[in-house]
Amino acid sequence: QPWRSPGKPQALFSLPAPRWPVECEVIQETIEHIEWVPPEPEPFCPAMGLEQAPDTLSKEQGTVVYHSSPVLQGSCFTCARVRGAPGPLSSPAAPLKSPQDTTLLFESRFESGNLQKVVQVGPYEYVLTLRPDLYTAKHTQWFYFRVQNTRREPLYHFTIANMAKPKSLYGQGLQPLLYSQQDAQSRGIGWRRVGTDVRYYRGSAGEPPVFRLSWTVRFPHDRETCFFAACYPYTYSDLQRYLRTLAADPARSRYCAVQELCRSLAGNTVYLLTITGPGSMAGKRVVVASARVHPGESGSSWAMRGFLDFLLSTHVDAQLLRRLFVFKVVPMLNPDGVVVGNSRCSLAGRDPNRAYRTALPSSFPGVWHLRAMVQRVLEEREVVLYCDFHGHSRKNNVFMYGCDAGRDGAGTRLHQRVFPLMLSKNAPDKFSFASCKFQVQKSKEGTGRVSMWRLGVSHSYTLEVAFSGSTLGGRSSHFSVEDLGSLGRLLCDTLLDFCDPAPAKLQQCLAEADELLRQQMGRELGSEGSWTDVSPSELESSTSGSDSSVSDG
Repeated sequence: QPWRSPGKPQALFSLPAPRWPVECEVIQETIEHIEWVPPEPEPFCPAMGLEQAPDTLSKEQGTVVYHSSPVLQGSCFTCARVRGAPGPLSSPAAPLKSPQDTTLLFESRFESGNLQKVVQVGPYEYVLTLRPDLYTAKHTQWFYFRVQNTRREPLYHFTIANMAKPKSLYGQGLQPLLYSQQDAQSRGIGWRRVGTDVRYYRGSAGEPPVFRLSWTVRFPHDRETCFFAACYPYTYSDLQRYLRTLAADPARSRYCAVQELCRSLAGNTVYLLTITGPGSMAGKRVVVASARVHPGESGSSWAMRGFLDFLLSTHVDAQLLRRLFVFKVVPMLNPDGVVVGNSRCSLAGRDPNRAYRTALPSSFPGVWHLRAMVQRVLEEREVVLYCDFHGHSRKNNVFMYGCDAGRDGAGTRLHQRVFPLMLSKNAPDKFSFASCKFQVQKSKEGTGRVSMWRLGVSHSYTLEVAFSGSTLGGRSSHFSVEDLGSLGRLLCDTLLDFCDPAPAKLQQCLAEADELLRQQMGRELGSEGSWTDVSPSELESSTSGSDSSVSDG
């Protein structure tokens, strides 16, 4: 029922526990974290660059203190169940020899966790190996694991030995996140940036090359439980708890219908939210938004939550948006990948954001059903905007990728740049218009952005949110969950500007976009004048592309 108008409050709907592939062991404990915003922005640490660090680590050194059995390479997904593997759990962590034993106890067999092996190479030094995306041999970027039996005084040194990408924001000041359970319980402090001497560098010679991330840290307390993560975790269960809260709220549930778009390969529900005001649907245009097609890009879920929070609020602009538009929102396109702690792939062992053109519902149900839903909507109404929320590991700030094939007229090409330009004005300390790209590369034809544009959504974008933070507006600091959430509100503000019937803002941005393209042509091609006969690939030839460039499978 794609056009069922939200009306009466919905009954609390069933939210079943996440389903896991049967090869995956899952601990019984429920992992939850408090939300916390640091009182001051957390600055970047001194950048250590990409220099080659001495490679003194080898697999023969040290003692294995954690080894979670990997899913065999070359295997494929067969079936899933709640709680994953049946039967008693194995014990991947080496037991402590005595109460005085200071060995850390590692664990990652929980939702979104990723850690495969740990070798202790010194009293307080550990070499970690991440688990590749299930049913692949690559895509190692996301990490999220627990450590216990900490000591407060020593300086610990951690090295993740198998990062996949040759370039990372860890070489430019990004720090890992730490969560202290004791600080959360006693002081209300949640995830925070930690680590000194953060380095990102190429490891030992070999093909394919692997890269290493290392950092040093002191734990805040003795004998406690801490977690490390690449970005603020946002699990499938977190989304379900959010949806349960929505359904229980008589006010917000009047404007929001929660439906099942489809089921994932593992049988997890891919949720579809329809948000609009009560009354007639006549003349309403549609906005489509999605997030988390790449499970390791958890910052996109926090931005999506901010988007939903604002749309369902009592703010006068939110009321206007609900009166003008119907919002179709898929907040987590790849729940299976999120559950198992993948960086990029679904349980098909491939990147779903390269499968929109060829996807079969049996292999990539989320993207197939999203595309089919948009096709149905386009038969009845105009889709004014599609926005796919992502995270980026190699570039600071927030920016967008749009669609300019170079074949359209000057007016259409300029219009492609207006929405990102307006967003940069509304978020000057976060959003970089200079980092936006509009080239439609052949390798990106299977993405959501290009696929929706080919269907007829004239303004189709990927929103990229840096894993790190902002270098704009005098900032040089990490994003907090509050920063990420504010992007959703700013996106809503920009949508109202973009669709404002008064032409002043649009005309101003069209003129500014034209001038910026002239300047860009002068920089890239050494000439000034008309850009209308120049392709986007020529204008953007010297700049890096999307975050997937080095790790497509």
